[in-house]
Amino acid sequence: MNPNLSRLQPYPFEKLAQLKQSAHPPEHLPHIALSIGEPKHAPPEFALEVLRNNMSALSRYPTTKGEPELRQAIVRWLEKRFNLAGGVDPESQVLPVNGTREALFAFAQAVIAPTQDALVVSPNPFYQIYEGAAYLAGAEPYFLPCDAGNGFIPDFDSVPNSIWRRCQLLFLCTPGNPTGRVIPAEILKKLIALADEHSFIIASDECYSEIYFDESAAPIGLLEACAELGRHDYRRCVVFHSLSKRSNVPGLRSGFVAGDANILREFLRYRTYHGCSMPIPTQLASIALWGDEEHVRQNRAQYVRKFRSFKEILAPCWPLEAPDAAFYFWAQTPIPDDAFAQRLYAEKNLTVLPGRFLGREQQDVNPGAGRVRMALVASVEECIEAAHRIKSFIESL
Repeated sequence: MNPNLSRLQPYPFEKLAQLKQSAHPPEHLPHIALSIGEPKHAPPEFALEVLRNNMSALSRYPTTKGEPELRQAIVRWLEKRFNLAGGVDPESQVLPVNGTREALFAFAQAVIAPTQDALVVSPNPFYQIYEGAAYLAGAEPYFLPCDAGNGFIPDFDSVPNSIWRRCQLLFLCTPGNPTGRVIPAEILKKLIALADEHSFIIASDECYSEIYFDESAAPIGLLEACAELGRHDYRRCVVFHSLSKRSNVPGLRSGFVAGDANILREFLRYRTYHGCSMPIPTQLASIALWGDEEHVRQNRAQYVRKFRSFKEILAPCWPLEAPDAAFYFWAQTPIPDDAFAQRLYAEKNLTVLPGRFLGREQQDVNPGAGRVRMALVASVEECIEAAHRIKSFIESL
């Protein structure tokens, strides 16, 4: 067996299940889950119709590179959404993937040269795939704390050159999970310069980019920062996008990777052996979804309403700071985060995720401790009911 498998920690939801084992929530209250970032809004009917009408296409083997029409639909969306006036080549700079989770993990396996001093740099707290991908690619993770002191964005300027020299892959998450913070353009441009100087790759996980609260202020992405620098080859830069959050189809498992053609050429080579081509009906539904923005605007409108109502209800007892984007509140708890989550479940039948489960200790400090992640993915009515239960719980402390 790969010895690095033993280094993988239990997934956060395994830890949450253990935390809840001894609790007995009140049966008269229906359970509300704010712990998992799984969208609960209805999938667009037009995409379901495409799936239903094209099931016969399952008789064909799909190619790893995907249908040309899908890559062209992705390019049209990318260029418009991120102001990529220099263009994106659908033949060499885009690759469909079966969701960002699969692609983020596979990408590290393809691009890491497993040397004794190889590092994968990642935010902390973080999406656990980054850590597991590093270990199984033969590298060590190096964590950059994200806390209130740095506005929940890593202090990249504090990283010594000795670390950047060993870095082979830098994972970004913008908008952040769990923090909801967007990395500004000027920081992205600094990181691009560092990647050039030290020859590492930047992988920007942007799967929350379409959940934001001001229609006139969409979050910037890494390729957009490249374009502003005139780098239309997107050298050393790749981005990961998904339809899961944008279009409420997490089960479709559809996303893409885009950026540096030289990197994607080798990643495609890896994927032809990996056996991960996207089914044709999924590709056709994805074409329809990338081509429509109205359902995405309606989706955002629901999140705006939920965040506003949730914040207003809790304001008298638990002031919450709204995220820049994404659908999480990353909230400081009045008691330890694991105790908060356990008692909230036991007393109110409501599940949130302790922040310590998403972080790792550095100098005896876990930057996720003392916070909980609350995913406002349920219906508007359930989120309002959840806010009232939390208010009652906090007032009882």
